[in-house]
Amino acid sequence: MADWLSSLFDTSDLYTMLIVAVLGLAAYWYMNQPDPRTSRKNDLRTLNGSATPNSRPNVYADEGFAARLKNEHRDILIIYGSQTGTAEELSGRLSKNFTRYGRKTLVLDPEEVEEDEWNKLAELDSHLLVLCMATYGEGDPTDNAQKFIEWIKTTDANLSKLKFAVFGLGNKTYEHYNEIGKICDRRLEELGAKRVIELGMGDDDANLEEDFCKWRDVFLPAAASSFGWELDPEAESARQYRLQLVETTPDRLYSGEFGRLNSHVKPRPPFDQKTPFFATIKVNRELHTEKSDRSCRHIEFDLGTSMIRYEAGDHLGVYPTNETVLVDKICSLLEFNPTQAFKLINLDEESNKKHPFPCPTTFRVALSHYVDISAPVKAHVLKAIAEFATDEEQKKKLILMSNSEGEGHTLFNDYVTRERRSIVDILSEFSSCKPPIDLVLELLPRLQVRYYSISSSPKAVDKSVHITAVVTQYKIGERQINGVCTTFLRHKAVGDTVPIFVRKSTMRMTYNDTQTVVMIGPGTGIAPFRGFIQERKALIDRGTVGGGKFALFFGCRHPDIDFIYKDELEQYKKDGVLSHLFTAFSREGPKKVYVQDKLVENEDLVYAAYQNGFVLVCGDAKNMARDVQQCLIKMIAKKESKSEEEAQTAFKTFEKSRRYLADVW
Repeated sequence: MADWLSSLFDTSDLYTMLIVAVLGLAAYWYMNQPDPRTSRKNDLRTLNGSATPNSRPNVYADEGFAARLKNEHRDILIIYGSQTGTAEELSGRLSKNFTRYGRKTLVLDPEEVEEDEWNKLAELDSHLLVLCMATYGEGDPTDNAQKFIEWIKTTDANLSKLKFAVFGLGNKTYEHYNEIGKICDRRLEELGAKRVIELGMGDDDANLEEDFCKWRDVFLPAAASSFGWELDPEAESARQYRLQLVETTPDRLYSGEFGRLNSHVKPRPPFDQKTPFFATIKVNRELHTEKSDRSCRHIEFDLGTSMIRYEAGDHLGVYPTNETVLVDKICSLLEFNPTQAFKLINLDEESNKKHPFPCPTTFRVALSHYVDISAPVKAHVLKAIAEFATDEEQKKKLILMSNSEGEGHTLFNDYVTRERRSIVDILSEFSSCKPPIDLVLELLPRLQVRYYSISSSPKAVDKSVHITAVVTQYKIGERQINGVCTTFLRHKAVGDTVPIFVRKSTMRMTYNDTQTVVMIGPGTGIAPFRGFIQERKALIDRGTVGGGKFALFFGCRHPDIDFIYKDELEQYKKDGVLSHLFTAFSREGPKKVYVQDKLVENEDLVYAAYQNGFVLVCGDAKNMARDVQQCLIKMIAKKESKSEEEAQTAFKTFEKSRRYLADVW
């Protein structure tokens, strides 16, 4: 056979045929690989609990929302724009609230909808559209709602068959309070949709939960009246999920992952909020001196081979883990086996959200990684667990505090909200109340990601990202209150891993020898500016940048206590990377000095940045950032002989030019 082939083809022919065969096999293998976009969608469904082992198939899962509303006989479409998870949580609660009228809802993450599908809203007939929309930053939509907001701003779709309601989530300390909610409410009306109730606006600086409950209590009856729905009071108390205990091997259980099972063991890019990278800690050191009664951590994460990219000014998302002592307390109080594996399975068999969090897992893992056990407990949780209190006085108090009006509402605000009593506190103080652990897990909100301004530049540090974080810890009476994420990070050792991802920021600037840059960052507000300073030094070292004024205004309590990065900053000043370093200390002398005072003292430099450059602000939104804006407006009025109103208009123009940038909280 070999001789016969040799007689037909010479050696070069055989080599050519072999290469063609190998390429053909490679092409066949490639063409039969799963579409990475499909794989990505499957990963997203895994996060929502819809692609876990033994989950039920959903015959409508791949259809668009319009087809699903029709085929699954759903009357209400709820769309949420959520950055930290609050709007998503409120949407889920609204969905359950509608069961009191026997109505089925479809809760939708707009990020999972193709752009051209939004036009199908015009095809909906006799449906209710509910939007829960958070406003992020300076009047911007949340990451997951950006394409939807762009559509609603520009579409000319006829939505006259729709009825709608909008609840916005915002913070009054920001200038563009609830801007996205206002845009949605106005545009839906302009497109012909019928408003069921006036725009609801929640203020996170005051009491967003109370704002939502008051709006909801008016909205639900108004919606029922508009559609002629009958009330079924017992329906809302029905469970949304059923418990299923499972027996399986540890490798088939979620152990803290947020997307694909075992993603921390076999990580694969790209990494984002729904598939974070488990980064190894390289450095975790204290920045305050031993004289401080607080703690501020400098933490460096090794990005390794993750291929994660970021720029100076971006944010790092960190998924925390609850304190072990709190998890142990719940296990002890409710007396269950924390190592038991289980699933919580949605009783709505057509829902995309098969589970409230990744399942199957164990009770301990769920309490540690997936639900928030430290936040002040919500009133509806008290109402749901009250029936499990065997002491009648304790039961009466729990039921009283679950009321949204009168004495109970006042008691709830004083006892729970102001004193920040968590589910752990409630179960400890109402010791006769022992609800089943699966009900507690169903009721509690998801443990959410925390964001930190990145304090490094990739041009200066290789395959590494840094953050700077003050550890939140204080007492209310005898109870110790700890920040979930900063406490989690504080105790992480070098070599430990932490789930992280990068979120792009709008804080961007150019480096120009002719421009003046003023950075204002008291305390940990220095974080993004440390990255910009590192980047400027790298550009100077490469000969890309040589001149220009680059000034930092930094403030803290005392130079010997909490002047973070002191030596580093002074060296940058000495080397000419920083042209100016202004410091303000509020506890050093008899008079408190703040960065705002230093701005007034150096108004010529600040005005130069206003004329040709950038003014960047990072830190407290409620006081510092507001005071800085007022300083700038007064400076413009003084330098240009303008009225206050004219100066405000000039500042608005400066802000719109993207040369005044704020990263505030």
